[in-house]
Amino acid sequence: MEYKLNYTDKETAIADLIAKGVYTLEDLHESGETLCYGQGIQAIVEIGLIVLENPTFDDEGNELTLAVYADGYAYDVMSEQEIVFENQIFPNTPRHSFAGYNEIKDEQGAI
Repeated sequence: MEYKLNYTDKETAIADLIAKGVYTLEDLHESGETLCYGQGIQAIVEIGLIVLENPTFDDEGNELTLAVYADGYAYDVMSEQEIVFENQIFPNTPRHSFAGYNEIKDEQGAI
């Protein structure tokens, strides 16, 4: 199963992914805790902020206009098992896809 997720920020995303078992916290002794894939999780991609409009610059490298970002902080997850996410999205033009994996479809079969 492939999930495209949108959160308000990275901290909220990490907390939800841990709560759902997508990520687990592993104690690596001296280096402290680190995030690891949960059981049955094949991939987690931190998309982050999605740029809708790139910034512009003049010939000297001075920024003329700021970048425009979509609301939220995005993650893609590939899992062997079904997970219920309240914040799953179904973009018409996704910024990321898993190679060799069918496009994600909503409940009505639309891409």
